[in-house]
Amino acid sequence: MNVCFETFGCRLNRAEALEREAECLARGWSVVSSHAEADLIIVRGCSVTARAQGECERLIRHLKEKYPLKKLIVEGCLPNELKTHYSSKAKAVAVAAKPKAQVPLRTARAYLKVQDGCTGGCTFCIVPQFRGGPSSVPFDDVVSKALRFADAGYNEIVVTGCNLSLYESGGRHLPDLVDALAAIGGPRIRVGSIEPGPCAMETVSAIAGRENVCRFLHVAVQSGSQKILAAMRRPYKVADAEKLIKTANELMPNAGIGCDMMTGFPGELEIDFFSSSGFLKRLPFSNVHVFPYSERPGTLAAAFPDPVPREIRRKRAHILADIVSPKRLAFAKRFLGKTVEIVVEHESRCEGWTGEYLFCRANGKAARKSKAKVVVTRVHSDATLEGRVTTA
Repeated sequence: MNVCFETFGCRLNRAEALEREAECLARGWSVVSSHAEADLIIVRGCSVTARAQGECERLIRHLKEKYPLKKLIVEGCLPNELKTHYSSKAKAVAVAAKPKAQVPLRTARAYLKVQDGCTGGCTFCIVPQFRGGPSSVPFDDVVSKALRFADAGYNEIVVTGCNLSLYESGGRHLPDLVDALAAIGGPRIRVGSIEPGPCAMETVSAIAGRENVCRFLHVAVQSGSQKILAAMRRPYKVADAEKLIKTANELMPNAGIGCDMMTGFPGELEIDFFSSSGFLKRLPFSNVHVFPYSERPGTLAAAFPDPVPREIRRKRAHILADIVSPKRLAFAKRFLGKTVEIVVEHESRCEGWTGEYLFCRANGKAARKSKAKVVVTRVHSDATLEGRVTTA
């Protein structure tokens, strides 16, 4: 059987889709990239924003109209009625004689799912309705899977989950897991997005204490306004986020630091937006994911008063992105003349991401999935590094 995958959304969705691929290959099925060649199409959807869900729904409609006789499975963060309607005929095919999962081999970097679900109750978020409460992969199972990734030749393992700060297994938490994964040796470890709080602070210390953990921290901040954070029901304060980022910068001065920032949440006044812009200006960010607020039916925030006009949401998002863009370029220029390490993404091109999450292209040869040392000779205006491969 030929299987084609379409995956939307976050690294967690990507990790789950790759696990599905491995299961299919273990059955002796073939993974293809063309819908036309596929007997079964598996769509893993995303509903984090209305736009993301709309894109998923359009693809599903297209597939049903163009390939009415093909088997189609819809999974991931999408409404149950959508998944039930389209996947009922194909579900038996997917679950029958399920083999022991193998290690996914297609990607250059390994994606290691360690946690799922959330209890946050954020007023803007619909994801817990699809993923439920928090659950964690047993500690020893995570380490065992990481060892299998290492044996399969991976040189970077990306730790992912719905809310990594909630990881717990037998009294052990995310910082303990980071230590255990780093102790494997070989692959470098990259920690996915975390939210401010005691667990995040301890995780930063764990990252700083291990040389083979990527010097990069992505923080799910969402707003620099305390009023807006409270309306969002985020479980931390602006001061907590600021302390976390400053601590990370002190412990790892050349670490890349990123964050998520939302604009135009209901009730966001100019003064609240100025708080967010000031937050980005005064802290050492090298990356930011800015996005306008999107109403999600079924969430509390969708019924909040004082909505911000969409054009203002978009304008504010552009302003915040423009604040961080020169900061990212300045951060990239720190590495001019220095040696960085990448994990090579392609067979034909020596390029990949540094531990600090800067994209780097290099002259020279290195095998896909391998680590390559690169002397940086140029920094482009988009903060892309360029250099040459060195054996030193």
